[in-house]
Amino acid sequence: MNIKIAIADDHQLFLKSLSLLIAGFQGFSIVAEAVNGKELIDKIARLSAPPDIVLLDVNMPVMDGPKATAQLQKEYPGIRLAALSMKENDNTIITMLKAGCCAYLLKDIHPVELEKALREIHDSGYYHNDASNVNYRRLILQAEQTEAITEREREFLSLACSDLTYKAIAQKMNVSERTVDGYREILFHKLNVQSRTGMVLEALRRQLVSL
Repeated sequence: MNIKIAIADDHQLFLKSLSLLIAGFQGFSIVAEAVNGKELIDKIARLSAPPDIVLLDVNMPVMDGPKATAQLQKEYPGIRLAALSMKENDNTIITMLKAGCCAYLLKDIHPVELEKALREIHDSGYYHNDASNVNYRRLILQAEQTEAITEREREFLSLACSDLTYKAIAQKMNVSERTVDGYREILFHKLNVQSRTGMVLEALRRQLVSL
């Protein structure tokens, strides 16, 4: 068995080191290396057969991980796509999973765990590392809830992050206080919070608003 791997990462020392490491695993070979998503896609197009697994850094110049993932998913639906990142950030994980990745690997992963992850990705189409406490179902549900927030609710959230009273927010939005109360209760439910402070903190954590 020869599992073909392609890698895109703009840190060339890491890229070369990772390539050498994976090439040393039994049954693996590196078929393409690139420093950004566009270069990787161009190199894959010139291969006689696409790789089995593609490892993509999240943050790259020219074409980043999410854009490259989406394009590869569209052009080569049979490829297994896995994200590489230094950070375990909910929003980044959600972005890469929704773009088409079946796994999210931290760059400080142990070589033994990396080999296990690559084999699982190849054999089953996904890899969930329980040790990282990444609950993919929770993150996807969170993303769906975030998407369900309307523009008007976002406007309310932004104003709720100020020192305005709910009465002043109603006046600024040109709606009744009852309507503002409705926005508040809906967002309490969508964000799973029970207070204005909790709502503001959760909105900031999910990057729905910024101060």
